[in-house]
Amino acid sequence: MRHSTARPRRSVLYVPAANSRAMTKARDLDCDAVVFDLEDAVAPAMKEQARRYLAEAFQGGPLGGGREAVIRVNAVETTDFALDMEAVAACRPDAVLLPKVDSPEVWVALHQACRAYHLLPSLQAWAMVETPAGLLALDNIAHAGVAAEHALRCLVVGTNDLAKETGVSTGDGRAWMLPWLMQAVLVARRYGLNVLDGVWNDFGDTTGFDAEAAQGRKMGFDGKTLIHPTQVEPANRAFSASPEAVEDARRIVAAFAQPEHAGAGVINLQGRMVERLHLGQAERLLAIDDAIRARKAAAD
Repeated sequence: MRHSTARPRRSVLYVPAANSRAMTKARDLDCDAVVFDLEDAVAPAMKEQARRYLAEAFQGGPLGGGREAVIRVNAVETTDFALDMEAVAACRPDAVLLPKVDSPEVWVALHQACRAYHLLPSLQAWAMVETPAGLLALDNIAHAGVAAEHALRCLVVGTNDLAKETGVSTGDGRAWMLPWLMQAVLVARRYGLNVLDGVWNDFGDTTGFDAEAAQGRKMGFDGKTLIHPTQVEPANRAFSASPEAVEDARRIVAAFAQPEHAGAGVINLQGRMVERLHLGQAERLLAIDDAIRARKAAAD
């Protein structure tokens, strides 16, 4: 398994590109990433206006603090895709989020669009997992995506669309959807990708959000996609390592750094067996924690 990126993606907020005020406010939020949405959140008649608003929003420069700016474009088979990619070229975000990814062929379409608009390989790709076809082809999609010029870095589960396309309920603690959610996590881990849980629709139900975020953390998700600013802080809390976990990670790293453990595959740490695979996990946890702390320090 390749190592997942150590960039924190605990809280990823969708913001409609047709709402210029919301895009301005998003700059002051403590989310790890903002997805400026040209797709589902924008009515067909507002697409062109949304692209103009988006260009104005990006004139303000990067989000700052290590936060990522992502643009969700319309699906590659739509007439809006080329126009959206032209907007991406003008805005230069950190990543482009492709919706309704059903097959590996999507990477060919993205490559062609990026070449047409002279977008550098530094532009990352994120992919929505939100259709039956996408779920069934997910391993092949990820395998091709990580090798693409604009490499796949993150899977985003679209639970609302999956429910709509399949008729499967999101109720009962998402019991009927759990196999699909775990499939996305497994594929992400196989290819060293981040994977984000779907949205919680009732932003007034904070108890429900907390429960679903805790469930997502236990399933192995790196973070959660959000639809309202009030969900940012609870998501950051749910997907952050506890102080105890951070301290334990420091002990593991320090132990393996001792000369007597050089080259050791497994060590005895205070009465428990710790392997080098735990060292890798500890180093990634600390890298994410350091990035979070650095952003807080910069904000202060």
